[in-house]
Amino acid sequence: MQAAPVRATAIPSFTTALRAVESLLMSSGQRTARRNAWNSVLEDRRRAKDRVEVQRVLEQSLSARR
Repeated sequence: MQAAPVRATAIPSFTTALRAVESLLMSSGQRTARRNAWNSVLEDRRRAKDRVEVQRVLEQSLSARR
């Protein structure tokens, strides 16, 4: 009679499992960070555009007074 083949599967250590979970969480965190960074860029551009517009209006009003 022949013995059945043994299938040995290594059980991941707690540290390995924790790193796997951390990598999953970090990937979504990076997406959120990139989205937040892009929204900040867009908001900075909007504020810069508003500053230019306000500067133009002020210069026009000052030149109209003269």
